[in-house]
Amino acid sequence: MAQQTVTFVIAQDGTVTEKVEGVKGNVCEDITRVLEDRLGDVLQREHTPEYYQSAVTEETIQEFTHDSEGC
Repeated sequence: MAQQTVTFVIAQDGTVTEKVEGVKGNVCEDITRVLEDRLGDVLQREHTPEYYQSAVTEETIQEFTHDSEGC
């Protein structure tokens, strides 16, 4: 899994800018929702190209075979 990073920049006027990297789809909004709710109103949201990519779920498939002798 890729590293997920959230970067915050706080300007002198108190404006907070955040950038989420390493996630695809709307997972970034799930990651930042609680903090955004506590900081106040979101004035602007810009989605990166990764936002429009579907999140990939890792799946492990195991294949089992047996021989005719039952082993």
